[in-house]
Amino acid sequence: MKALWNGTTLAESDSTIQVDGQYYFPPEAVDRRYLRPSAARKVRTLRGEVSYYTIEAGGETNPNAAWSYAATRDAGHPIEGYVAFWKGVAVEG
Repeated sequence: MKALWNGTTLAESDSTIQVDGQYYFPPEAVDRRYLRPSAARKVRTLRGEVSYYTIEAGGETNPNAAWSYAATRDAGHPIEGYVAFWKGVAVEG
């Protein structure tokens, strides 16, 4: 799977995890040069606190277009630390 936005590959992996229609990329598969931590946070009842990232690539900015659960409510949840994308980021593969 690949995550692409504005002509840039943000993440690429054969080890993504799909949950509720979203693909989560392992941390080592994400090119962090394009992600900036956002002040936005949200608490999800089932999974825990979500941290958002703004994507900066190709001279454009896409606010809060990536997210991750640093620690899930279920400590053993497989997406803990993984990164997912939305807001116009194409995930294909």
